[in-house]
This record gives sequence, C-alpha cells and structure tokens, in this order.
Amino acid sequence: MISIYSFLCLSLALIGATNAYDDPVVHLDYGTLQGKYDTTYNISYFRKIPFAASPTGQNRFRAPQPPLKLNSSIYDTDQTFDMCPQRTVNGSEDCLYLGLYSRPWVQSEDIRRPVLVVFYGGAFIEGDALFGIPPNSYPVLNASTLNDYIVIYPNYRTNAFGFLPGKSIKESSTSDLNPGLLDQQYALKWVQTNIDRFGGNPKNVSIWGQSAGGGSVVAQVLANGRNGNPKLFSKALASSPFWPKSYRYDEPEAEAIYNQLANLTGCASSGHDLETLDCLKSVDVQTIRDASLIIDDDSTYTTSSYTWAPVIDGEFLHDTLTDAVSSGTLNTEYIWGMYNTHEGQNFIPSGLDYEELTGGYNSSAASFHEWLVGFLPGLSRTQIEKVENVYYPVIGSTETITEYNTTYIRAGLIYRDVVLSCPAYWVASAAPERGYVGEYSIAPATHGSDAIYWDTVNSVQKTNPVVYEGYAGAFASFFQTGDPNAHKLTNASEPGVPGLKKTGEEFVVVDYGFGTVRLTQLAKRCNFWKSIGKDIPI
Repeated sequence: MISIYSFLCLSLALIGATNAYDDPVVHLDYGTLQGKYDTTYNISYFRKIPFAASPTGQNRFRAPQPPLKLNSSIYDTDQTFDMCPQRTVNGSEDCLYLGLYSRPWVQSEDIRRPVLVVFYGGAFIEGDALFGIPPNSYPVLNASTLNDYIVIYPNYRTNAFGFLPGKSIKESSTSDLNPGLLDQQYALKWVQTNIDRFGGNPKNVSIWGQSAGGGSVVAQVLANGRNGNPKLFSKALASSPFWPKSYRYDEPEAEAIYNQLANLTGCASSGHDLETLDCLKSVDVQTIRDASLIIDDDSTYTTSSYTWAPVIDGEFLHDTLTDAVSSGTLNTEYIWGMYNTHEGQNFIPSGLDYEELTGGYNSSAASFHEWLVGFLPGLSRTQIEKVENVYYPVIGSTETITEYNTTYIRAGLIYRDVVLSCPAYWVASAAPERGYVGEYSIAPATHGSDAIYWDTVNSVQKTNPVVYEGYAGAFASFFQTGDPNAHKLTNASEPGVPGLKKTGEEFVVVDYGFGTVRLTQLAKRCNFWKSIGKDIPI
C-alpha cells in the first residue's frame, strides 16, 4: 500500500527501466481508436471518443442516436472536443463525446477491470467532460495501488438543450424529455457494449458525480433497472447531489419554461405547437443559448426557484425521489451519499447574512420568512410554521454544528437539506445491499470545497495526507469493491465508513482525520421533508 506520490516515483523508475507502454489501439464496431500512453502519470487514455451521433437538426431535444461510422482507418482520440452549448458563447451541439483513462494496459492482457463513469456538475446548466493530463479524479485512482479501475467522463447536454420540458416535447416523435439524462444513460449503454475491449468489466460498473453530477447519479439510480429501464451499474456515489424540485413535464411550472423559451427565441409567433417546436429545432444555437441564460437568471431566487432540471417524464423518470425511496424499489445495490456542512449557503441570497438590506433580503426574521415561503411556495402555513419552529428554530444545532443562531446558517441548512443532503441520505438509506452517508466538515465546508481532495493533484493532498488517503482512498475502495473500507488506507486510529442501516451513523471528514456520528437530527429533518415531498415537490 503506497501513496500516490510514492507510486508515481516507483512507476517512473520502472518506466525508465522498461521503456514505457505502447499507445493502445482499440477496435469498435464503428471504428478503430488510437489512444495514448503518458509516461509522467503512467496512464493509458483516450480523450475523445464519439459515443453518439451529433444532436443537431432534428436530433436537437432528442434522445441520443447511434454514433456514425468513423471515416478514418484509425481515429486519433488524443484531441480536444467542445462542451455542449452553455453560458455566453461556449460550446457546440456536436458534443456527445467521452474520455477514458486507466492504469496502463495492453490488449493481450486478460484484464477485466471495474469501471467508473463520472458525470460533471454545473447545476444542469453547464459543465464538460474534457480532461487534461493528469485527468480529473486521478488522485482517487492513485491514492494507492490497491485499486485498479477504468474512468470514463461523458459529455451530456445541459440547460435548454438537455432539459427542455413541456407536453409539446412529449408528443413529438423526434423529441424526448430529459435528453441530458438520456445522454448519460446512453454512455452507460456504450460501456455495456464496448468496455470489454478496453479491458473493462461491464458487470462491475460504478457511477459518481458532484453537485448536478451527483443529482445525475440520483436520476440514474431512480431509473436503473426500474420501470422498463435496463440495469447498467451496481454502485453509485452521489457527492453533494443537487436535486432541485422535480415537476411533471406538463405541470404549469414546466410549461412556463417551454413557453418562455419559445417567446424569447421568437418561435411562439405562429401559435401552433408543431410549428413552434420546429422553429426551436431550427433556430441558431446562440439564440437558444441566450434565451436559456435569461430563463436561468430569472429563476435564481424567484418563488419557484426552478431552473433547468430533470422532470418526471413517465419513461426515464416515473416517480419523484421521495416516492421512489418510499417504495423500496431502488435497484442499485451499493449507494454512498456525501454532503458538506455549510453547502446550502452557496445557493441562498447573500442578503440573509447582513443586517442592512442587500439584494432584497436581510438577516431579520421577516426576511427569512419571506425567503422561505418563496423557496417553498407549495407548503401550507402549518408546514411553514413547523419548519420555522420545530425543525429549524432560531437557535439550533446539527450533528456537526454545536449551535447556530444566525438567519444565514439557518436558511442555508434548509436549502442544504431539501436539495443536497436529504437526497444523499434518502438514496443511501434505500440501497438494497449497503448504503453509506458522509459529511465533509472541514472549513469552510461549502459546496465543492471537498473537491480539493479528489478532483485534481494539488499540494493540500501532500500537507494533509491522512485526509487525502482516507477520503480519496475510501472512494476508490468503494468503486473497486462496493465497500469503502475494503481497501482502507488509514490506520486503526481512524474510523472507517459505517454502514447506515446497521449503525445509523455517518462518516465525518474533519481536519486531519475522521469521525463518526449517529444521525438523529438529519434523519428527523429528512423524514419530515420526505413526508411532505409532494408539496415541494421533490
């Protein structure tokens, strides 16, 4: 068992003695792919693999279609690719590519490694899968040599291109609801068809994501092997899963999004549903992108708090998260949910932290109440009173916060629990085999601050090796085996990750170490939110 840094030194020494590995070549049904071997980080990789046809023209707003046959005799994958359209001028619709990397392998080896598919975050608005060298999540793979798996990063469509709701989409023969989620599922199907040719095991697949990537994990768990969807993986890790309100595709909130996009793009002028959708399919990318941004900005702190997000479509997503976990029918054996102590504060109005009025809010009780009823407009007066007085009183505490007494922390905890931590807790508690919950509490413990230990190589991993090896190592062990403790890297003085059903405890990441704590307050609060899930809806 050696650290990433010792492993790299050893690898480089071995490479110097044996001349390095060859650049790999893989033959697929639709073409031959040329990969690369990197001597510095001792990995084989394919940075650009087309896994579906370009979603342009009539394929806009449509489920992914099979990839076209590659024209060149050998397709060089060591190249960049565009993100899907987002923000101001970024990206291209020709974006359904994935990247893949692993420890070095040669085609003659009879290796069947586990597979990890990673979905990026970005609030379902932005993000991309292109990686540099070393790739994203490389620190997790290389926490020790005990774990040896293939990592895959697929692009998926976001914002209006990936999550346009409405009955017009449902009724169209060339359009589909939630195409962004269908892109992810299609990448998982690609794994089932092709990963053995890269030395991977299609029967040992994990998925992982953070923020909207974690929300994507939740969505894929809700579909995996349920309601006619194929079973494509057995392990799932949802880091800070961003799971906003999930409306039915034809509810007023969803239809309002479709109509606003049609109006902003000039496609609503005809007044005929088919003509409007045809216009939306043909209008230029920049027009849709600009309109998508306006819709997102309009919805940041409004009464709906609804932006681009998955909808209940009756095909991929049949039920809400709270209904699904209540039904006891999840079909992913091993699920781990993570959240950060103060991450809800990233998503609430900053004015709640100040006495003076800022952005329409301040730290007063009246302002807190205004924000709360705006954030959760579907709740009754009695339910709002329970939130304010029973579950999140003016002075309170959590498992890792001894006492809070500010409006800002209080509101942040409500947002955290509804959108981030309770979704993590719910899916973990509903895992058929084993579920785990963890809390990252190292200051500032805001949204994304835990990524410093697992996303890219950096100096913190050297200065705090106990947390790095214990945290990233537990992730890697989970991806390899389904058990975060099977390849535990820390010594006996540091606790492992407790099973949720057996102990009722969560794993806590603290400064220079770890702890465990029994989940009482989070369980109580999440049970409350689940009991009124239809009114949120979530």
